[in-house]
Amino acid sequence: MNTLKKFDNKFLIRKTGLIAGCDEAGRGPLAGPVVAAAVIFDKETFHKDINDSKQISEKKREELYKWILDNCLSHGIGIISHGEIDEINILQASLKAMKFAVEQLEPAPNLVLIDGNKSFISDIKTMTVIKGDSKSFSIASASIIAKVTRDRIMTEAHEKFPQYLWEQNKGYPTLAHRNAVKIFGASSFHRKTFLKNIFDEKK
Repeated sequence: MNTLKKFDNKFLIRKTGLIAGCDEAGRGPLAGPVVAAAVIFDKETFHKDINDSKQISEKKREELYKWILDNCLSHGIGIISHGEIDEINILQASLKAMKFAVEQLEPAPNLVLIDGNKSFISDIKTMTVIKGDSKSFSIASASIIAKVTRDRIMTEAHEKFPQYLWEQNKGYPTLAHRNAVKIFGASSFHRKTFLKNIFDEKK
């Protein structure tokens, strides 16, 4: 059993029932939603290749995504649009997405491990874990679900807005993406509050 699974199971020793891991993807991009996921496994289930989604290739993430959905007890996904991100800011949108994801879990967990240092208000006990996606099996699994889900959204959006190369950059502020915004302007799928610096560069 790997160290990520042992991290989760140490909470079970303390008589905690079901543990969920929760993480988000998409705080930094210029376009598209922020996506959060939450997932519950039983005590024994693990996969040696589960790790922080950023440390895994796109092909491997897709394979693990399927394995996670096939082997977890429950999972939930929360998606907050680019428009709402502009309205409430990215931190609040991320927390809201995570709360939505956790609320979909059935049965409800007894403890939610959340990647990072910020939590959302919940009737369920939550615990933040700094760099949790590299420490906790369930958080790492949630990071994979969130990343794959969001990448698929951006790949689909690429068909409508090919000039921004979202199939490659998934909305993140690569040089090519920033230059495309300068040339073509903002699309209806961009986070307008994220583009101010780019437009300032044009002046």
